[in-house]
Amino acid sequence: MKYDIHQSTAYSYASAVPVARHVVRMVPVERANQRVVASHFAVEPEPVEWTETRDFFGNKVVHIRIETPHRSFTVKTRARVEVEAPPEVPPGSGPSWEETREAANGSTDLSGHSPAHFLFPSPAVALSTPITAWAAESFPPGRPMLAGAVDLMNRLYADFTYDPRATDVSTPALTAFELRAGVCQDFAHIMIAGLRGLGLPAAYVSGFLRTEPPPGKERLQGADATHAWVSVWCGEAIGWQGLDPTNALRVATDHVVLAVGRDYTDVAPIGGVIFGSGKQKLKVEVDVIPMLDEASARKEPGDLGSPG
Repeated sequence: MKYDIHQSTAYSYASAVPVARHVVRMVPVERANQRVVASHFAVEPEPVEWTETRDFFGNKVVHIRIETPHRSFTVKTRARVEVEAPPEVPPGSGPSWEETREAANGSTDLSGHSPAHFLFPSPAVALSTPITAWAAESFPPGRPMLAGAVDLMNRLYADFTYDPRATDVSTPALTAFELRAGVCQDFAHIMIAGLRGLGLPAAYVSGFLRTEPPPGKERLQGADATHAWVSVWCGEAIGWQGLDPTNALRVATDHVVLAVGRDYTDVAPIGGVIFGSGKQKLKVEVDVIPMLDEASARKEPGDLGSPG
């Protein structure tokens, strides 16, 4: 599936900001089953310093410094991305969750893709006895790892309510768990906390969802902004498998990956420091548009034009 992605994130400030430093993770990169045909990234106002790097997990990070007094800050991204469905893996195949746990804990791989980095508590995901006990119901003795993870995803979808008013970006996973409500970030953190509490590796993934569903399908929750889901390691043979607890969906071609990390703090789309006072407002607009005809698929990358 090929997509044209249009994204705009705009901050407005109550008072002028004289100096700002931002860290932006809004540009997709090449990954397994994902190819970036073209991308264009711009910010306003014009920065005095702009540096692009890759972090430990392979995410593209743009460091920006602005020294012009400003009352707004805008990031716009346009990209053309091709997503292929990963090989279909039946949930009942692969090693048991106990074997997966043993393999992950014995891993000597220190790369950014190693399961070893996703076993332990992280800044936004503390281990929690209630969440671990709840997650354990999906992992009776001998159950295949992927089958248990899919069951946990489905239970979270069934038991929790999608409610943007219930939480905010700083809400701990345990609080959202007790509320049985939240948004995609909360559901991903809860699922990760439960898996790690059992000694199983789980990563946090941020990205985009297909904006409009195929004919006859319901629109996915979280398609209006950046989305979050979970990647679960299921052993060497099967590897990492994407699971979206907000939509009870195994990740295939409806998701475009932006960044992968231990939790939201590793992949926050925009972070940094501003010097100013007063409140700020945020507006996010996202369109992930399928390219359904051959004419659009043959367009050159330059046809993306400038963000706007």
